[in-house]
Amino acid sequence: MKKFILLTVLVSFLYSCGSKDNGQLVGVKGKAWHPEKPYGMTLVPGGAFIMGKSDDDLANVQDAPTKTVTVRSFYMDETEITNSEYRQYVNWVRDSIVRMRLAISADELGEKNDPKSSKKGGSIADYAFVDADTTNMSVYDKYMYDNYYSVGTGDDPYAGRKLNKKVALKWNTSQYPDAYYTEVMDSMYIPAEEAYNGLRTIDVDKLKFRYSWMDIQAAAKAKVGKRKEFIRKEEVKIYPDTTVWIKDFAYSYNEPMHNDYFWHQAYGDYPVVGVSWKQAKAFCAWRTLYHNAERKRRHQDFVSTYRLPTEAEWEYAARGGLESGTYPWGGPYAKNDRGCYLANFKPVRGDYAADQALYTVEAQSYEPNDYNLYNMAGNVSEWTDSSYDPTAYEFVSTMNPNVSDNSNMRKVIRGGSWKDVSYFLQVGTRDFEYADSARSYIGFRTIQDYMGTNVTGNAGK
Repeated sequence: MKKFILLTVLVSFLYSCGSKDNGQLVGVKGKAWHPEKPYGMTLVPGGAFIMGKSDDDLANVQDAPTKTVTVRSFYMDETEITNSEYRQYVNWVRDSIVRMRLAISADELGEKNDPKSSKKGGSIADYAFVDADTTNMSVYDKYMYDNYYSVGTGDDPYAGRKLNKKVALKWNTSQYPDAYYTEVMDSMYIPAEEAYNGLRTIDVDKLKFRYSWMDIQAAAKAKVGKRKEFIRKEEVKIYPDTTVWIKDFAYSYNEPMHNDYFWHQAYGDYPVVGVSWKQAKAFCAWRTLYHNAERKRRHQDFVSTYRLPTEAEWEYAARGGLESGTYPWGGPYAKNDRGCYLANFKPVRGDYAADQALYTVEAQSYEPNDYNLYNMAGNVSEWTDSSYDPTAYEFVSTMNPNVSDNSNMRKVIRGGSWKDVSYFLQVGTRDFEYADSARSYIGFRTIQDYMGTNVTGNAGK
């Protein structure tokens, strides 16, 4: 035992002699962190503000008494998520599902990917899992393949298998390489008997995004429990419900919006609608995955997750640094000094076009607020992460207040929309919709936490 202690002391002495810290406590030196503003986002500096309705509660809702609270800094999308941006997500999921089906088919046929082959996309074998050949794998990759990827999980035998994304998918039927490829592609489309006018489209019910997340709130409150007990798995149909343009308005002709609004490029810069709260949450998970996958490829640190704003964060951002304003531009009027409307809403009973817009407008329309955020009032209402409770302001914390209740399906929406009167455009007005509902007047925008605390909106006060 004495020899062991002596050897330990000797090793420790030799290690300290060769170290660069001279035996002092200097901390672990890592890479310098340089905050990177995500594309299309703006930094909202954290600070304190008066949350709630500062003016008279004319509607007598009594659910937003004024309360001084503080929120941390965060990045926020300058505009609502557009159809074009959401289509990027849909196409990614679609392509991933097709590649997975092609890889599974090749696996069942015993086909393996030949990385030396010069003919790419010449057969279904070129779309096989790239990890099928273990001869050239690193020690780590082979270990993971042997113990995890090759056996999968109980609900997904192909979990973790790597898809071959280097070979382009062929969507033109005249370019299909073989019968097996044709069979897989055929399975992605609606049945031939359901097509009309010779138009056969992707079966959108098959476009599902599967992701997992950790319920930190439940884990923190639990006295006992293993980590795996708080991991939640979600599988969400991602395609927007385009029928909302019909279902939301009885005895109304809105078929052109149903037919064209989401997929036609004419509406590419308009806010996506027909997306439920659950679908918006799935989009945030995908955006985080998509961004961090690229950073991993470049050997960079991961970024913070994208998410929906809390109700307090949304209101703070909408105010743009203006205290007690009725609207994002201050207010109290919805017109400027030249008589022009400052947002897209329904200003006159039955007259949706008085503000020069019948339905939605491009996401980057009207003047932004002082945080450079567009359409924080009007255009489309926006999902927040918060659950709606009419008495929430009475009991929420004054620091980063939020009501996160997974059992409460009523989720707060803010900002008002193209079909709402001006009351709902006010920054202090609260409203809600059910998490599994999709509407023609509800969209969303995402935020990302700022890494650090040195940016505050009222630091100079």
